Amino acid sequence: MLDANLKTQLKAYLEKVTQPIEIVASLDDSAKSAELNELLEGIAALSDRISLVRRDDDQRKPSFAINRVGTDIGVRFAGIPLGHEFTSLVLALLQVGGHPSKVAADVIEQVKNLDGPAPDGVFRFETYFSLSCQNCPDVVQALNLMSVLNPKIRHVAIDGALYQDEVEARQIMSVPTVYLNGEVFGQGRMSLEQIVAKLDTGASAREAGKIAAKDAFDVLVVGGGPAGAAAAIYAARKGIRTGVAAERFGGQVLDTMAIENFVSVDYTEGPKLGTALEQHVKNYDVDIMNLQRAEKLVPPGEPGGLIEVQLANGAALKSKTVILSTGARWRQMDVPGEEEYLNKGVAYCPHCDGPLFKGKRVAVIGGGNSGVEAAIDLAGIVAHVTLLEFDGKLRADEVLQRKLRSLPNVDVIVSAQSTEVLGDGQKVTGLVYKDRTDGVMHSLALEGIFVQIGLLPNTEWLKGTLELSPRGEIVIDARGQTSLPGVFAAGDATTVPYKQIVIAMGAGSTAALSAFDHLIRSPLATTENRKEAVAA
Repeated sequence: MLDANLKTQLKAYLEKVTQPIEIVASLDDSAKSAELNELLEGIAALSDRISLVRRDDDQRKPSFAINRVGTDIGVRFAGIPLGHEFTSLVLALLQVGGHPSKVAADVIEQVKNLDGPAPDGVFRFETYFSLSCQNCPDVVQALNLMSVLNPKIRHVAIDGALYQDEVEARQIMSVPTVYLNGEVFGQGRMSLEQIVAKLDTGASAREAGKIAAKDAFDVLVVGGGPAGAAAAIYAARKGIRTGVAAERFGGQVLDTMAIENFVSVDYTEGPKLGTALEQHVKNYDVDIMNLQRAEKLVPPGEPGGLIEVQLANGAALKSKTVILSTGARWRQMDVPGEEEYLNKGVAYCPHCDGPLFKGKRVAVIGGGNSGVEAAIDLAGIVAHVTLLEFDGKLRADEVLQRKLRSLPNVDVIVSAQSTEVLGDGQKVTGLVYKDRTDGVMHSLALEGIFVQIGLLPNTEWLKGTLELSPRGEIVIDARGQTSLPGVFAAGDATTVPYKQIVIAMGAGSTAALSAFDHLIRSPLATTENRKEAVAA
């Protein structure tokens, strides 16, 4: 289960455990239980501070708890946390074992002060994950840490592919799905701060008060994806006051599975890159304001005045220059039934949600690289895949098309316009599409629909404020300048022709340098600022 190299690495990590840990296994006679037992025995053998006992007293088998001996501190996994969740397992061992978290002290204190609902004041969380889901570890790790910090919080992480009966009973069609005290709490990626904010109802108002009290920035970056991170780094290196307001630091890159075209890096994954971006920005004197959604851009009232960015929580930030890097999101089909059955069969992440459709019939909408890659991945899990493409031919790279055509359980339909998602009120049951060659309507019996039809820029909040293209993209010139003086933009939200991570980073750097150039040429800059800028 654990090869020699992994054992060596894990043993080194477990040396950081300072408190005795007891792993309590609940097993049966299944092959999965035997597999889990082998993993747990291997872990226990690596540290004299870890003991393994078997009690078989949990309703879910195989499962196990990691408890701090002599306390009520612990976490539970139902399944075998390998794949993307192996890191969650390692962190749980360390944190239950007394190794401190690197989370900000104010967030830790906020977690410790949470009180659960009546009658016993306990938050009981259940998270359904899949081992191939890159979004799940953030949620699992956040809730595990919360259960370590606060005895009123309990958490069990459940492998949805292993516990299909529960997934079916609860009609879970998207991971991660989190339940709190038996009710759905949230779906999709959530950070620790987002979870805490949902539980601590006064957090948003307190944060808004802190933000409103901030002094004006020299450069304010709106968005924390690759473009925003690069812009913040380049601005901060000039020695000017830099802030980042991001709805989700890391942006859409967090939803990307494999990255194989990032120059000089053979292979990485989105969440890993997103973490690296945030850490790099934190190495500089940058004021990072996460979980902040911008709602309005207010141009200065007079030439050389401050630009204002109003946030959803009611606060407002002011800056001499602004860099917009709000990125893009998955484009929807915009057909009847799509919104109604979102996370009930309509999905946008085949890597995350594919395992929940094992043995079922699904459709993939979109014949570009993303759509064909999704169909190929799903074909190894589900019973049958139907790929529908609006155009008269697929647009994916030929190497992907050849792979797709070699799969026996995939059908391809071109010139197909999806018109309606069908369902029974609880889940997807089918899809209606029109043959664009003859106008005839057809229906497919399905249990899942994966939409892969490109990106939509996050710019609705900017309409009427600056120039947007017919597709809603921010119009920029070669320097990243928008139609508003002092406002620059970069990344997937702009008219840049290719939506790639490496291009977004370059564009963010360009925008920051352009903003700096604007500042040193602006009459608003004070003599002191000029001297500091030139010296930097």
